[in-house]
Amino acid sequence: MAGALAGAGIVWQTPANPPEAQDYIFRNGRRYVRPYYFEFISHVKNRWAGKTIVDLFTEEFKGRPREYYIDAVKRGRLQVDEQMVHADYFVKSSQKISHFLHRHEPPVLGGNIVILQNEFDVVTVCKPASVPVHPCGQYRKNTVVGILQAEHELTPLFPVHRLDRLVSGLLIFAKSADRAECFRQQIEANLLQKEYVAKVVGVFPEGELTVDANVKFNAREGRSTVEVSDGPGEALPSGKQACTKFQRICTDGNHSIVLCKPVTGRIHQIRVHLKHLGYPIANDELYLSGNFCPRSSKGTSIRRPASSLSSDPDCGAEADAEFDIDPLCTNCPDLAPVGYDGDEEGLWLHCVRYTGPDWCYECPYPDWASLDNVSRKKMKS
Repeated sequence: MAGALAGAGIVWQTPANPPEAQDYIFRNGRRYVRPYYFEFISHVKNRWAGKTIVDLFTEEFKGRPREYYIDAVKRGRLQVDEQMVHADYFVKSSQKISHFLHRHEPPVLGGNIVILQNEFDVVTVCKPASVPVHPCGQYRKNTVVGILQAEHELTPLFPVHRLDRLVSGLLIFAKSADRAECFRQQIEANLLQKEYVAKVVGVFPEGELTVDANVKFNAREGRSTVEVSDGPGEALPSGKQACTKFQRICTDGNHSIVLCKPVTGRIHQIRVHLKHLGYPIANDELYLSGNFCPRSSKGTSIRRPASSLSSDPDCGAEADAEFDIDPLCTNCPDLAPVGYDGDEEGLWLHCVRYTGPDWCYECPYPDWASLDNVSRKKMKS
């Protein structure tokens, strides 16, 4: 910890600090992480060199206003090579920059992570929707890996496969690097079969349908598109080859439960292939229509630090009972970070089974995968 902040009475965390059970707060069906002080470390890239430290952070990290970064430099919350600098300091290539801040993680749905099998070298769990598998972006403790460590002391864990944050279902973790390597070799040899269930719009056709269409992911928009060649003379698809097999399980005339077997593993493959067929996942706002909000615009709203929001001493009283308010924090006094409205739900897409050469792991079906029995009989008659 830098000497300039040593007397502040603050415990600064890094990725080495393990999550603990008391780090979580449950409120209104959501799992929150108690905000904590965290040291973000980065090194000056060549394209950053020659900029002032304030200009650099204002341009590259737009989630906070320029005034915040000026104040952070003055207070030693932004340091270069573990030393305080002035706001007009010009950074040099490869220098270490430490950003000490009050970290607020986005909330996730409050469901438990159910352990399905806990074997000598493998553990399988049922992942709730909305929870990332491992630390990424703004998520560190509010992840499957973090929660399993905090609540079940399961560490280290090596994810055998991943599920999108909004997808629920089976997750397989190896408990050792050797077991993880064994799984990796089986995946590389294309020896694994994957099965999901989805709830889609409309009456899905009977029989097996196969979609063999390239998928191209746009990282800026956070969504994929299907690309197919229209025939001779047309440009070849530039996306990655992707194949998914689908089969209807049941329908009630308005929605269908569909078994999905991805042969490949592209980003949003099942979601975009179902849309391509004309049967999108029934609550998938990203692919139900052309109106969507690019991922890059989420969570980037800014406001002034809590200390300048109000002179009312009761401002944020509810939050203050559960965590300390930081006067420089642009998220306090709220528990969630600015830009998250709290209405996010999970997708109706659930991983139910993974099968390998000599093993098979399964996960129970979710509640939404059960349609009315009377409706099923009507559709069959």
